[in-house]
Formats: sequence, structure tokens, C-alpha cells
Amino acid sequence: MKLAGLKSVDGAHEESIWAAAWAPAADHRPTAVLLTGALDETVRAWRPDDLAALGPPARGHALGVVSLAAHPAGALAAAVSLDSFVRVFDVDSGASVATLEAPPSEVWGVQFHPKGNALAAAGGGSGSVKLWDTEKWQPITSLAIPRPEGARPDKTGSGKLVLSVAWSPDGKLLACGSMDGTIAVYDAIRMKFLHHLEGHHMPVRSMVFSPVDPHVLFTACDDRHIHIYDAKEKALIGAMSGHASWVLSIDVSPDGLAVATGSSDRTVRLWDINMRSSVQTMSNHSDQVWAVAFRPPGGAGVRAGRLASASDDKSISLYDYS
Repeated sequence: MKLAGLKSVDGAHEESIWAAAWAPAADHRPTAVLLTGALDETVRAWRPDDLAALGPPARGHALGVVSLAAHPAGALAAAVSLDSFVRVFDVDSGASVATLEAPPSEVWGVQFHPKGNALAAAGGGSGSVKLWDTEKWQPITSLAIPRPEGARPDKTGSGKLVLSVAWSPDGKLLACGSMDGTIAVYDAIRMKFLHHLEGHHMPVRSMVFSPVDPHVLFTACDDRHIHIYDAKEKALIGAMSGHASWVLSIDVSPDGLAVATGSSDRTVRLWDINMRSSVQTMSNHSDQVWAVAFRPPGGAGVRAGRLASASDDKSISLYDYS
């Protein structure tokens, strides 16, 4: 299990890059495409092995792009901006497909259902997770996040501030992380709140479920820790630490054996899940690393894994993973 640097692009955007996601290979496109979003209000697409830009940047937002998610079929993606809109767009052309409003607050993390039939967004200061269908792009519901019993006072003064969201690979669980460190878990079939996962005490900015165990959830937090939960059984089953500052982003490898994290300590770390430890640190970036993303499996000519990272320093890096 090792990362090897393949390619870095400096000045990939005009401002800080806060989002990265892989659009899987599609029927009309034999390879995955890397997408990045930045505070320059644009989304860019990149070839998967040499990071060559695919066309001009896609525009449409009035403020910076802070989160990206790709539809599992590979043709569409969703970009979230500080302008409180979610823009759904065609990956290859950049053309807008739908614009989703999320009043009365901003949106942060966003993710498509594993089957692609719904889009979930962390509703920021609205204290909720918002869901839309992906056929007509109409709202499905807004799931309010209850405060835990005996919760500490929220210093933001606005109740829950929701930052991150993740679907389990079987689509049965939906988890979201908040500014106060709590994680709410829902039965995604019945749209019913189940319980909170506790253990963090600072903002949970990123989370991802294991692709091989639909109950295992990995979380990244400003407390410098990565937690491993059994989300269904409400159990903390592991923790890893090693970053010198906030852990801003996390993703899990397609085989479920490793996770990668990006931090405000300017590094990318690779973690062995079985060993519960960091096995490699990459220092390609000169500023905070806001996004890490493993390339999904599948596609023509794919012989090795890839990991991408994106940073406040306006650069993106690509690593071989084996």
C-alpha cells in the first residue's frame, strides 16, 4: 500500500480549490474524469492520467464552489456554491441541467444516492439535510437534525450548522456531520432519524462510508482525528490520529483497505484501516488540502488506482495508488 506522485498542476484555478470529485466512466466516455471546484466560481474537468484540462472552466455560480459530487452513471455532477445554489451540470459539456435552491441557508457537502435517484445536501445553518429527486429535480424532503440530549450550547447562535453528508453504499443509511462534532444517522428508506454518533467535539467537515461494509463510516474532524464508526449500531470502533492540524477531507479506497485524508497541516496522509495507522505522508501542497478523492474502479485501460488532492495553494496533485 503506497502512494507515488504522478503529476501536479500549479495554478489549476485562479483561486483556492476547495472541492474535487471523480466522475466515473460512462457509456459515452470510457474513462473517469477528475472535477475540481474553486473559490473562483468555476468547475474544471481534467484527464485522469496527465491532468490535462478538458475544455474551458464551467461557470454559473455567483460565489465560490465548495463541494462537488458526481452521479454514479458518470454523465452528471452537482456543484455547491456559497451562493446557496446547487448547480447540476453535464460533465462533458459543462452545461447546466438544473439549478436547485436551498433556502434559507447555504449548502456545504453534497452526495448522490448510490443508485443515482436522489441528491442529498448538508444544509448549513438551516440545521437540516435536503434531498431532491434526480429525475425532475424536485425536493423530496428536508430532514431536520435534532440536538442530542444534554448537548453543549451552540456558540454559532443558529442551532445546528451542517457541513457534511454521506450515503451508505446500499443506500439504507444517511449520515451528516455538524459544526459541534455530532453526526446524525438516518434510516434512508423510511427517512427517519435513528441516533447520533458521538466522540468528536469540533466540526466534522468530511465523511465517507466503506464500499465493502455498508455500516462502517469514516469521519474527518477539526479535532485532528479520524473516527471509524459502526453507524448502524451507534458504536465507535476505531480512531486514528497523526495530522498536526484540522482534518478537512477524507475518502476511502475502492477496495476498502485504506483511507486518504487532507489537512490544514498541508499534507495528504494514507492510512491502513486494518493497522489503524498512517503509513505515508505526502507533502505536495504548500497550503491547506481541502479535497482528496480516489478514482472509482472501471473504465477502459485502467491498470492502477489513482488519488487526487486539491489545495488552497490553487494546485491539484495526482498519485498512483497500489
